[in-house]
Amino acid sequence: MDIITQRFDDHLDTHTKMRNYIEEIRVVADICKNALDKGHKILFCGNGGSAADAQHLAAELVGRFVKERESLPAIALTTDTSILTAVANDYSYDDVFSRQVAGLGQAGDVLIGISTSGNSKNVVKATELAKQKGLKTIAFTGEGGGKLGALCDAVIAVPSKTTARIQEMHIMVGHIICEIVEEDYD
Repeated sequence: MDIITQRFDDHLDTHTKMRNYIEEIRVVADICKNALDKGHKILFCGNGGSAADAQHLAAELVGRFVKERESLPAIALTTDTSILTAVANDYSYDDVFSRQVAGLGQAGDVLIGISTSGNSKNVVKATELAKQKGLKTIAFTGEGGGKLGALCDAVIAVPSKTTARIQEMHIMVGHIICEIVEEDYD
């Protein structure tokens, strides 16, 4: 079997297994909807490809996903290079997201931490602070959930150990959540 066929098969296998997580996806969508309905915002964080997913999903909420509607408050904590580099330089890379949660996060907001391993120190640290401040916390991880999954109010732990398959499912689940969230907005 060639690599192209194998990767399609791997993707389809992981995709099929995700059907077992429909209830978890509903829970995450409800947490996000409830927060937005009460005037709160959604914060996203992650590293590398997960940082790109954070930015992508925040853009879907602030802009639009499928339908014309009002803008929804969402911030990717991965996008301000001045903040990221100042905090990394003056404190530690482990603090790049927690410092932003400290300054931007408010009780009732939602923090979605994205980490394929579930063990990214800066995402875990931000989540710990978010919980202390009264934010709802959600983890998008790979199989097992890692330290991040154990901390959060809700977890989408993709049943795979392969980074690419996990990332593919994270963006799919994120899109589903965006679609559910925007149903009630004009």
